[in-house]
Amino acid sequence: MLEITKDSFAAEVEQSPIPVVIDFWGPQCGPCLALMPEVEQLAQSYTGRIKFCKVNVAAGNRRLCIELKVMSVPAVLFYKDGECKARLVGDEVTIDNIKKKADSL
Repeated sequence: MLEITKDSFAAEVEQSPIPVVIDFWGPQCGPCLALMPEVEQLAQSYTGRIKFCKVNVAAGNRRLCIELKVMSVPAVLFYKDGECKARLVGDEVTIDNIKKKADSL
């Protein structure tokens, strides 16, 4: 999974020719850390069809999170054609829900 920052967001997400799934996580977020291995495994099954990225909310990406209205983690945003088409937040963030939303892209 590709680590995204505010500097790489436009190129990697908004200008991506394929859909993008962004996992917002924090190093102090237990649910985020527990889910990450499953998300990384899921990302491999979509190689070439959907780009999976992650944003560390604690690593200087506060402005990006505010712009995208990500106020808590875990959060997963789904982009297609440069636009956010769906989002999962908090208890909604499960591997099954991520897969369903990704398939709908």
